Amino acid sequence: MDYQAVLEEVAAHARPYVRQGRVADYIPALERVSADRFGIAVADIHGEVYGVGDWEVPFSVQSISKTFSLALVMAQSHGGHDDGIWRRVGREPSGTPFNSLVQLEAENGIPRNPFINAGALVVTDRLQTLTGDASTSMLHFLREESGNPDLAFDQSVADSEAEHGDRNAALAHFMASFGNLENPVPSVIEHYFWQCSIEMSCRDLAVAGGFLARHGLRADGSRLLEAREAKRINAVMLTCGTYDAAGEFAYRVGLPAKSGVGGGIIAVIPGRCTLCVWSPGLDARGNSVAGAAALDHFTTLTGWSVF
Repeated sequence: MDYQAVLEEVAAHARPYVRQGRVADYIPALERVSADRFGIAVADIHGEVYGVGDWEVPFSVQSISKTFSLALVMAQSHGGHDDGIWRRVGREPSGTPFNSLVQLEAENGIPRNPFINAGALVVTDRLQTLTGDASTSMLHFLREESGNPDLAFDQSVADSEAEHGDRNAALAHFMASFGNLENPVPSVIEHYFWQCSIEMSCRDLAVAGGFLARHGLRADGSRLLEAREAKRINAVMLTCGTYDAAGEFAYRVGLPAKSGVGGGIIAVIPGRCTLCVWSPGLDARGNSVAGAAALDHFTTLTGWSVF
């Protein structure tokens, strides 16, 4: 596979979609990002990395971080064999916006899946219990897997999210009232915001997510997850990773993926490679317009999907 040539064709196809959609404005620090940005990178399972456009420009990972927090919880829960987290969060698509409170009361404080905000707060809570410092543990892991020791939190994004985080606080307090949080609500919310504020490039994310394409093996060859656990994360990404548009995304792209309102999408082709695309313009459901178009064209060109 000539990845570079494929990526260049994908970027050309996606270019007309750049500036479509709307840059996230409910977090003011994200609103300042130029809608003209576009980058895409692919990292194969052997460590080779290719990219075009703004693929080395850092951006706020936002909800993409939820994939890594779930992986770390599964890895640290008795070697991935403890399914306890799945007693506290479901694995089904929500069908509602990522920050919705609607289902929590009817379902006794159990979020539908780990990739909506309520579910991610539960996972962050569990990671805090396991590590004592959820956000720093994630940052260290991402530095190691990406090979980029300069990865950092963005203070302005974290502060902006905290200032405008009433809905997430409501979700956390509501779940705490059902006994579904182990740590104090302010601590859980703080670590969640710090995780979302991490800045990474397409290159960094594609490389850091490689363990999902290598069936649980880290970049150094050590095992983070059992193969069955990597399979399960990929499955939940496919069904729940792009908010309440996961069915449409699976129909168009056919890959496990996780998006973020910073405009990034990470996608996995098990046994082959991991991709990351970034373009800040979002559709009504919070997914990058140009990013989805790019991944759609990538799977069309290569014929690679999970179907």
